[in-house]
Amino acid sequence: MTRIVVTGAAGFIGSNLIKGLNARGIDDIIAVDDLTLGDKFLNLAALHIADYVDAGTFYGQFAQGAYGPVEAVFHEGACSDTMEADGKYMMGNNYTLSVGLFHACRQQGTRLLYASSAATYGMATPAQPGSGVPAAFRETPAHERPLNVYGYSKLLFDQRMRRECAAAFSLAMPGTSNSSGPSGPSGKGNQVVGFRYFNVYGPHEQHKGRMASVAFHQFHQFQAQGKVKLFGEYGGYGPGAQMRDFVYVDDVVAVNLWFLDHPQHSGIFNLGTGRAQPFNDLALAVVNEASRSTGAPASDLAQAAAAGLIEYVPFPDTLRGKYQCYTQADLSALRSVGCDHAFSDVAAGVSRYMRWLASQP
Repeated sequence: MTRIVVTGAAGFIGSNLIKGLNARGIDDIIAVDDLTLGDKFLNLAALHIADYVDAGTFYGQFAQGAYGPVEAVFHEGACSDTMEADGKYMMGNNYTLSVGLFHACRQQGTRLLYASSAATYGMATPAQPGSGVPAAFRETPAHERPLNVYGYSKLLFDQRMRRECAAAFSLAMPGTSNSSGPSGPSGKGNQVVGFRYFNVYGPHEQHKGRMASVAFHQFHQFQAQGKVKLFGEYGGYGPGAQMRDFVYVDDVVAVNLWFLDHPQHSGIFNLGTGRAQPFNDLALAVVNEASRSTGAPASDLAQAAAAGLIEYVPFPDTLRGKYQCYTQADLSALRSVGCDHAFSDVAAGVSRYMRWLASQP
């Protein structure tokens, strides 16, 4: 295998991808990022790479073929702040830059595996209107209704890929595969894969600030206050009962690498567990892991709430109408191409993550 490029390399998913590549013995990796926030270097310090290139210079140089033959680009670099209101910045960073990278990959026969987002769905649409059936998160235009410019920037790039890669994507079901794309340098075809990440959590997200996962924030809340906080009733859901598809970052890496191993498959794929779980489950996992570490017995939800270990706070006005109360990845497309990865549930993934956080300086 020739060289790999990872953009957003010092970020959350990017650094975990490099860790996964290193575990396979792959270290001819060009790490691309913007280290204006210098502490992000910590995510790279223990990893093995061939070179680091600033994001401000990489894209133009890559388009000129400055890095020689590149087998694949894992494009994780983006502005992921769903509350960012500067649409010009968001579109330039997440859409225009990505389009240029795609064209450079196509010209050089390099495979592109990129980060999309479940934010493309927004509120989504009911699986059966009026039936009360939860929203369907399926990789088809009928279900794509982003709530913010971040989600729109990701959706627009997905739509562009559907048009540009019509030979490799099935337009009727964008998640299905077709190996008829142009031949790349390895003879494996010019693969393009978009991953619609759901709620990812795990090591190396500490630099994300308010955009770090709920699990990360709840760990630190419990350390500081002896309790975790959840939103109260909203959107027809009871306190803490809003549901998300929480996916552990190691599972995200495993699916990315599965597609690296299967270059014949292109398309847009949901990357979640396929299992919606309430925020209450996540909070309880945080509380019980903290209790386990001190020798205290585990609690059920009612016991944890009664003991003040879980506290419900009013839903903030600033998020009304902009908040996904329910997400659950439809994994039909992912399974249809043969990816049978088994995903961790919240209890297992969060416990593992809490132990990792507790081990850090």
